[in-house]
Amino acid sequence: MRFSEPGLLHRNEPSGTLHGLLRARAFAQDDAHIFCTEEQIRDEVAGCVQFGFEVYRLFGFETRIELSTRPEQRFGDDAFWDHAEGVLAAALESLGLEYRVMEGEGAFYAPKIDMHMTDSLGRSWQLGTVQLDYNFPERFELTYTGADNAEHRPVMIHRALFGSFERFIGILLEHLDGQLPVWLSPVQAIVLPITDRQNEAAAAVLAALQTAGLRGELDARSESVGRKIRDAQLRKLPYMLVIGEREAAAGTVAVRERSAGDVGVVPLEEFVERLRTETSERSR
Repeated sequence: MRFSEPGLLHRNEPSGTLHGLLRARAFAQDDAHIFCTEEQIRDEVAGCVQFGFEVYRLFGFETRIELSTRPEQRFGDDAFWDHAEGVLAAALESLGLEYRVMEGEGAFYAPKIDMHMTDSLGRSWQLGTVQLDYNFPERFELTYTGADNAEHRPVMIHRALFGSFERFIGILLEHLDGQLPVWLSPVQAIVLPITDRQNEAAAAVLAALQTAGLRGELDARSESVGRKIRDAQLRKLPYMLVIGEREAAAGTVAVRERSAGDVGVVPLEEFVERLRTETSERSR
């Protein structure tokens, strides 16, 4: 049984440790709890790790694995820990993944797998975690009826892949220097008419983007187009679509990319299709 709970949590952090999105007193964690049989642990853990790698691959994160083993103060005897650590190691090895053993870094109730990345500033961040838990099913006296018609105790797996949404967003913004990929950017393209005479044509371009399910804005301020471009660059928007007299008459857009600058004039339909493709393919 797999339960997902993106729940709101509170932690009374000392004021001196608060750090924007990276450390907050209230945050939403993508928590999940999986209840399974002893025989299902390896496949369920492997599925959690694969899920994590698929998520991190979307954002271009290179992830490394740590297996945290028994701490000094712990629940259960050595035979229990030998078994639990062996199950997690077997799950990682079944995926062909290399991992580093972190002696004594496990939770008091069981070992865990942690997934880490290093950001563009060289800082290490823990992203996801997969933890075995034999303690809670015991305390809550959870049972299931097995194939032998007898009662058995399930095992619980804790899974959090983003950790907290706030911290993950903070890590992502800093790692990418705020230059979110097109598919993730809140504003994918901004339409910039050169003069007020092109406002109507620019509004039609914005409507075409929105009809295609894309996220756009119109900057119809009475400012120079150079000022509008600079402001869009500071916002790190992926695309700027400049509309002058020729573009308005021909149904085209002069495309400017965030990093490459001017890339030429193309028909509006061609640009819309390009943006839809980049979005659907989650291109970086």
